[in-house]
Amino acid sequence: MALQHASEWDRDAALTTARILLEIKAVNFRPEEPYTFTSGWKSPVYIDCRRIIYFPRARKTICDLAADKIGRHIGYETIEAVAGGETAGIPFAAWIADRMMTPMAYVRKKPKGFGRNAQIEGDVPEGKRTLLVEDLTTDGGSKIRFAQALRDAGAICNDTFVVFFYGVFPGAFDTMKAMNLNLLHLCTWWDVLEVCRERPYFSEEALREVRRFLEDPMAWSKARGGIGSHEEAASKGITA
Repeated sequence: MALQHASEWDRDAALTTARILLEIKAVNFRPEEPYTFTSGWKSPVYIDCRRIIYFPRARKTICDLAADKIGRHIGYETIEAVAGGETAGIPFAAWIADRMMTPMAYVRKKPKGFGRNAQIEGDVPEGKRTLLVEDLTTDGGSKIRFAQALRDAGAICNDTFVVFFYGVFPGAFDTMKAMNLNLLHLCTWWDVLEVCRERPYFSEEALREVRRFLEDPMAWSKARGGIGSHEEAASKGITA
C-alpha cells in the first residue's frame, strides 16, 4: 500500500524529488535480474542516491526541499545539530546543516578508538537535539544503530531524515517507533511509479513487475530466493 503524504506540499516535494532521481538516472529497475541487499531482501528496484552529489542543481533542489520539510515537520529552531551516517549520509548532512545553520558531525559504522566519542567525528553534540541524516533507508536498521551511537555519546537523537525511503519493507516504522525515532523522508518508490506515468522511463512490463513487488515485497523476495519476513532480516543484523 502506498504511503499517504501529510500535505499537498509533501506530495509535490516527493514528486519533484522522484523526477530529479529519474532524470539523473539514480533509479534502477531490473525485474529480470533482481538485486540482493545485504539484509537478504530480493528487489527489482535499486536507488543510487550517491549520484545526487554529482549534479549541482539536483542536489541544491533536493537539499532545499529537505531543509524545508525538516522545518515544517520538526521545527525551524528545534534541531541543534545534524549528524550524517557514514558514508553516504555525510554530504547530505553537511548541506542540510549549512542550510539550517547548525553544527555538523558524522557517525561511524563502527567505533574507532575508545570512549564516548569513539564513533562520532567532528564533535559530540552532547545534550543537543540532533538530527540523523542518511541518503536512504530500506527497513530502518542502520538508522537505529547510528541513533543509538549518538545517544550513547550523549546526544538527544529522536529524529532521522533520508532523501529516499523504500516504503515497502515491513517493520520499518514500527521498529523505529519502538526506539522513539521519528523518520522523515522526501520520496518513496510509490512516488517514482507515479512520475513514471508522465513519461516512459521504463517499459510497461517492468513497471507492472515493480508494482507487484511493491504490493507484496515479502512474497516477491521469497519467490526469488530472498528472505521473506522482517524477522529474517532482523536476524541477519545487516540492514539499511
